[in-house]
Amino acid sequence: MKRSIEWSTLLLIFMCYGLWLIAGLAWMTDLWWIGLVVLPVVCAFHTSLQHETIHDHPTKYRLLNEILVSLPVAVTFPYRRYRDLHLKHHDDANLTDPYEDPESYFWPLQDYTLMRPLMKKLFRFNNTLFGRLTIGPALTIYGFLRTEIARLRRGEQGVGCAWLLHVLGLSALTFIVTVVFAMPFWVYAAVVIYPAMSLISLRSYAEHQAAENVGGRTAIVETNPALALLYLNNNLHIVHHANPHEPWYDLPGIYRERREQFLNANGHTLFKGYGEITRRFAFSIKQPVDHPYMYRDHVAADSSS
Repeated sequence: MKRSIEWSTLLLIFMCYGLWLIAGLAWMTDLWWIGLVVLPVVCAFHTSLQHETIHDHPTKYRLLNEILVSLPVAVTFPYRRYRDLHLKHHDDANLTDPYEDPESYFWPLQDYTLMRPLMKKLFRFNNTLFGRLTIGPALTIYGFLRTEIARLRRGEQGVGCAWLLHVLGLSALTFIVTVVFAMPFWVYAAVVIYPAMSLISLRSYAEHQAAENVGGRTAIVETNPALALLYLNNNLHIVHHANPHEPWYDLPGIYRERREQFLNANGHTLFKGYGEITRRFAFSIKQPVDHPYMYRDHVAADSSS
């Protein structure tokens, strides 16, 4: 039975904002370097907390959950757009689908073959871990803004409201960063937002992969307690997909109880920490840019005609 208020998650939200304020205020002191170290981590953690609220935590009231994480300290995505796209991502039957999964990094072969050589190289580099951490955030921002502008022009329901709320949140954030922290916003963008996105990219890099079996599309990463907390146990990603409404602190227990079941379901796609992922894929492509199982038949037919 769901608790009416999940106090541990609520406490983490207040601690996150408290650390963010302390680290930001450190910018004006001799300890300014602490802010540069702590702020990206706190902003990445805030994104994890937003993800938790999208799945109806820490209260049963969706609006209250949204308000609790509404200050967009990581800037990039309007909360309601993140919510709508992420919930669509949880249609597991469409995981990694280039058209249906908003969080897919794959392209249909037909689109990939039409890319300019430079873009092909960029996307191939983005499929290495080093590429995902360095140019990945820029590619994500570019692709997201491009599709969102198209949605705004089409007048899709809810998109304009989501962006209006985001602009209001950004106005408050800009005031705090530039006036209270006395930090130029371009500095905040360069040394806080971008590294925070890279930290999140470290988690998402290995979460999903192309596979014919639906279960095999979602991985498990057994990591240390610090990174598990930063990601609110989303490193146990197949456990989250199988139990999307379970709070973050219950996922490890579920995993321990059903570990073999999860491993059998995902074809034993298990990484022993992010160190293993780094060793294997730092400069090696994890999977091709074009989806190896989807949207290939008509391309083969076209090439043979």
